[in-house]
Amino acid sequence: MQKLIIGSLTALALAVNVANAETRTLKMGTVAGPETEVMEVAARIAKEEYDLNVEIIEFTDYVTPNVALADGSLDANAYQHAPYLDAMVSDRGYDLAVAGYTFVYPIGAYSEKFDSIEDLPDGAQIALPNDPSNEGRALILMHNEGLITLNDPENLEATPIDIAENPRNFRFREIEAAQLPRVLRDVDMAFINNTFAQPAGLKLDDALIKEGPESPYVNLIAVRGGDEEREDIRQLVDAYQRDEVAAKAEELFKGAAVPGWTE
Repeated sequence: MQKLIIGSLTALALAVNVANAETRTLKMGTVAGPETEVMEVAARIAKEEYDLNVEIIEFTDYVTPNVALADGSLDANAYQHAPYLDAMVSDRGYDLAVAGYTFVYPIGAYSEKFDSIEDLPDGAQIALPNDPSNEGRALILMHNEGLITLNDPENLEATPIDIAENPRNFRFREIEAAQLPRVLRDVDMAFINNTFAQPAGLKLDDALIKEGPESPYVNLIAVRGGDEEREDIRQLVDAYQRDEVAAKAEELFKGAAVPGWTE
């Protein structure tokens, strides 16, 4: 009987430990590439300091991570800035919120055919990311460079139909962000997020147009509404906003990732 009781207690303790381990696992979505490597450093810190297991799930597009977060497949994701999140919430009715900030990843305009904006010919074909906010982000940069005039240069969701003046008759192709490095050789210039530019061997210093550190497009850690103060979420945010994480981003992005949590 004593052995039976001891055995039962041991089994119960094991079951409790397994349950606790399960409740201490957080599923985090990232976009495949260097941003995942940065998140791996945060995951290690979270495990070492909080005994929090961060399971990183990689995606290859900008839409699915929010779908997975909204339907409960993820606890959080880290890949987007606030204008993009706001657009997704508005368009799809998701109940998502901001738990913390990560980095500014500047967008740049790249070309394999021309060395400067001045070299772009009239009628040049320009590829833009087709998601709501990044397309506007690219067009605003073109407006600021004097290449086009937008009806409203403050409209973060501008599209080519919002161009008031296009004196050089640029032609625009709207492409999924992840595909832009692949079409670069087929167009005269393409606006590519650093998330996809860096793995393709593109350096921000070589961009014909690029954002500066004053960019308002700070990436963030998104969660479902009401989860912002969950203990494991707060611990993950704290683990991410560390010098070690910033150092890894500097190593991978060579100055093209600016910490956004000190603002």
